[in-house]
Parts: sequence; structure tokens; C-alpha cells
Amino acid sequence: MNELLTSIVPRPGSTSPAAGGFRLEAATRLDAAPPLAGVAAWLRNTLGAGTGCPLPPGDGGIRLGLDEDLPAEGYALEIDPAGVVITGGSAAGVFYGAQTLRQLLAPGALRRARIGDGPWSIPAGRIVDAPRFRWRGVMLDVARHFMPVSDVLRFVDLAAFHKLNVLHLHLTDDQGWRIEIPGRPRLTSVGAWRPSSMLGSRSHDAYDGRPHGGFYTDDDLHEIVAYAADRHMTVVPEVDMPGHMQAAVAAYPELGHGYSGPVRAAWGVSAHVLNVGSEALDFCRAVLDHLCDIFPSELIGVGGDECPTTEWQQSPVAWERIRAEGLVGPHELQPWFTAQLAEHLAARGRRLFGWDEILAGGAPAGAVVAAWRGVEPTSCAARAGHEVVACPDTSVYLDYRQSDDPDEPTPVGTRLTLADVYAFEPIPAGLTDAEAALVLGGQANVWTEHLESARRVDYQVFPRLCAFAEAVWASADRDFADFSARLPEHLARLDALGVNYRPPTGPRPWDARPDAPGNPRELADRLAELHEMTADLRRPMS
Repeated sequence: MNELLTSIVPRPGSTSPAAGGFRLEAATRLDAAPPLAGVAAWLRNTLGAGTGCPLPPGDGGIRLGLDEDLPAEGYALEIDPAGVVITGGSAAGVFYGAQTLRQLLAPGALRRARIGDGPWSIPAGRIVDAPRFRWRGVMLDVARHFMPVSDVLRFVDLAAFHKLNVLHLHLTDDQGWRIEIPGRPRLTSVGAWRPSSMLGSRSHDAYDGRPHGGFYTDDDLHEIVAYAADRHMTVVPEVDMPGHMQAAVAAYPELGHGYSGPVRAAWGVSAHVLNVGSEALDFCRAVLDHLCDIFPSELIGVGGDECPTTEWQQSPVAWERIRAEGLVGPHELQPWFTAQLAEHLAARGRRLFGWDEILAGGAPAGAVVAAWRGVEPTSCAARAGHEVVACPDTSVYLDYRQSDDPDEPTPVGTRLTLADVYAFEPIPAGLTDAEAALVLGGQANVWTEHLESARRVDYQVFPRLCAFAEAVWASADRDFADFSARLPEHLARLDALGVNYRPPTGPRPWDARPDAPGNPRELADRLAELHEMTADLRRPMS
């Protein structure tokens, strides 16, 4: 079965899924093969808190094992009165089987402390399952609004509960720089703090007048990486360059073109970008080196999106670079710049990960593309021979409004309902089999201009992330009616996990944000805009 909101498949002859099931109780033991010690430790910790069952080592209850005949992330889960057996093609597969086991327990088992004495019944049955895509990701923007480490770890837990395996961490932007870089203390003493934040959509030009900021120490980031790895999630870091760099330029004006003001308070895109002189390029290499030192991910994100060329057109440094490299004009600077970053990362044994703007002018060989500007860039990347992660804003931008209800908090973007997200298909029509194989999977993006707290993130993300998770795990012929029928039981799990999800009935009175008005968009208008934005991807290469 391919359902993340699990409905158990009864054993033949059972009168109901619960017939002949297993009872989890204080005496239950957990036996695991040595390579699965990490999964066993995690399962003891996560089940023991809510059930009061410590699951000491030994026979007589739950057994974890490996099966090389299963796909790497696949698992088999068998439950009968004698016990529970979870086997996987790897430790990750066993972990996903254990997450399914958690779903089969009563929601109370998901709490952080015991609220009942048990025993805890698990219905009998057998599930054999594996994901359709190898990249099942979620991007979390901690630059626009800083999220404390504890909230990031909680977000990792919720993503892992839904069998997602990539956390793309957007660490810097015009509105804030969130990481330490050796020898660059002003990045965190200046670049991590802005004087104010916009209230609502930038179209209203309203501000709250409150400073905002924060940053992660190296130890913080090591903790996030290790915590995610224990849950079989890879953290892919992103430092946006050469655009979305006003926070860095505010800290070190010599990296820019003369700007000496504060970190940007307004949302949107700043015209203040990196110059392309030797010092700026050395700065970027140092940043990438530090990311490589902290994050073991093969992919390192460099952004590459929404970089205005206004300053370059007037910059002596830029024109000197254009002449030195034999470029035609400022529009060729970014492809050249991106190629330098890719070369540096390759020397560190890493690969470049960037938004689909890097396709314009030709993305470096081996680069992986995050295709966000509608569906077309996914096809463009695959046809150009690049591995690609589909994350079109019109399907998986979870900051976008969830309905036309005027009480939706800060409604921006096009309407993106639960059904819309569930219908997301990462592989566009018209690709050959070879091209389709380059689509690694999909990613939901959580931009936080209007999400100033974990509570607001919860509201925008859930239950739409549940729908997304099933879309990138299950087959293409999913049934939204079936998903909807299973959702109420899953919402009870989210209640137990303390998630402030958006109710199916719509926003509650206290969800509204009349102080932070939005700017709703219509889909047809956005699609026309995206067609214009991606025109450079349809031009023949020179």
C-alpha cells in the first residue's frame, strides 16, 4: 500500500483490522540487528514517552531487521499476536516502517508523556511499502523570520513523521543572515538583525517597528544536522548568492556597490547584490567552505534566484570582470559566477544546488535544479540533462493562501487548497522516460515573510504537508476522496503532537491577521506572469 495516513491491510480471514492484533505493554521488548541500533534507540525514546513502555532489548515483542530484497527506503511491517516485525532495505526503510507503526497506535501514544496505562493495541496486518521518489523534501525559510533551534527540531520531527527525507534550509536573504562565518563577525552582529518587519504584503507598505533577528552557531547547526540524520533526513543548506544579499552587504559594504544602509526590512527583492570582484568571490568561496565543513550533504545550495543586474550595469568592477572573462554584458555575469561556485564545490566533492534561474545561460554540469517558477522549468532542466526537484509555486508553496475566506491570515499568492496540493505531480507531461528519470522528486516550500512563529508555520503547513507527503510517496493514481476519508484520524495524531493545523472547516476567529493584510492572486494572472518570467529559458543558447 502507498498511503502515508495508514489504513491497515487486514490479514486474510480477519474479521476486522483489529482482529488478532498485538498488545504493546510494559513488558514488551525490542530486538534489533546491530546496524539498526540508531532506529531502535529512536523508537524506544519516541514510543516510551507516550506509552510508558521502555522497550528494553530482548525477544518478545518488536523485532527490527534488514532485507536486501526490499528497496533501500522500502519496508515490510507484519503484526500478529506474537509481535511486530519491521524489515527494511536499509535503516531508513526500517525507520519508515517504525513511523507507520506509530500511526497504527492510538494518538495518545504520540504524546510526550503518558496519559493512560495501556496496554496499547496494534491491529494485525501486513504492509509492504516503498516511496515513489527519492527526494521528498520541504524547504524552511529561517531568514525572513528566524526560527529557534527547538522549533527547527520540532519541524524535523513532524516532517520525518510524514516520511520526508530532505530539509532544505534557507539560511540567508536580504532580510537576515543566520549563520556564523569565520573571520566575518559582522554577518551576525549586523547582518542577522533588521530594524523592522513588514506587516502583511509588501503592497501595503506597513511595518511593525520592532527589530527582528537571530542566528545559529556552528554547534546549533551541527545539532540540527545530527538530529535530522537520526531521522533519516538530509539537511541541504542554502546561502543565496549573488542576489538576495543585502544583509551581507549591510554587514560588509565592500562586497556590494556602495550600499551602506541597514538589513532590508521590506519583503521582496533588493537591488543591492554582490559585486563580482575578487574579494566578493573569495567571500563566497569561504562561505561555501564553511557550509561544507558543517553539512555533510552532497548538495550545497547557492540560491541563484531573482538577481537584478541594475547595479552591475553601472559598476566598474562588473565591467572589468566582463572584459576580463570575455563576456558579452551584465546578463552573462551570473552564469559565469555560478560556474565559479560549482567549480569550487566540485573541488570539495560537492555539487551545486540552485533555483531554476541558474538554467538561464546554462547551468553548470552536475548542478541540481530546484524548479519553482511553475511547471515548465522542471521540463527545461530535465531536457537539458540536469537532475531536478519539482517545487512549482502554483502547487507546493505553503505560504500561499488556503481558501478565498477573507479571514485567512495574510492571504498571499494563488489559492492552494488541500486538494490542489494532493494533486501535485512532480513529473510533467511530455518528458521521455530518460528525462523523467532525472526528476528526483518534489519539495514543498515554506517561505516565512508572513509566518513569524512556529504556530503560524503550523497553520500554513498542516495538513497540506500531509497531502504533499503522500503525493511524493505514493503512486500517481492517488484518490483524494480516500485521503479525505483517512484525514480525520490523522488530524487526531496531529492534535496529540501539538500541531496548530488549519481546521478543515476553515480559519477560526483568532487565526485572522487584520493587522497584516495580504494580496491574493488569481491563478491565471500568476501563470501569465510565470510565462513571462521564464522566457529566458525558452531562448536558444548562444
